Order: sequence, then structure tokens, then C-alpha cells
Amino acid sequence: MDAFNQQQTPQETELARLIAVTLNLEVVAAEIDPLAPLYGEGLGLDSIDMLEIALAVSQQYGVKLRADDKNNREIFSSLRALNGFIQAELAG
Repeated sequence: MDAFNQQQTPQETELARLIAVTLNLEVVAAEIDPLAPLYGEGLGLDSIDMLEIALAVSQQYGVKLRADDKNNREIFSSLRALNGFIQAELAG
């Protein structure tokens, strides 16, 4: 994978900051690999963290993430996937 794909877009950086602040992560938002898993390995987040992120995303972007959405595993698979979902919802 080339280095370009591993760099955050400006939208991903904004979302990474929101996640880092929401969860009080001891990681610099700009250093979060946009392709690394958010859940489990990667950032090591758990289901409670995902609920907190969903609430923060709802407040920040007005995008609803439902706990019973069958696509949640895919939506929360990485920073890039979550950002893609948010941007699609905002556009749609």
C-alpha cells in the first residue's frame, strides 16, 4: 500500500480529532492511520467507545449511527470507513 493511502484527508483529520477528544485518547489525532481498525486491534476501542463516538458524530455532524445497524462493523472498521459513511450521509 502506498503512503498516500495511509495519509489522512482533512475530513479524516477532523474526525480523528473528534474521536481523540471524545475518548480522551493519548494519541495525536493526525497519527491515527486512516486504514487501521478502530475496534479491537488498531486503536483498541471497545463497544462503549463506539457508542461514545456515535453520539459525538451525531452531535458534530447530525448523522445518526444506530446501534442495531447491520453495517456497523463495516462503518466502524476504520477512520476512513467511518468518514466515508458520514460524508455519504451528509451528501445524501
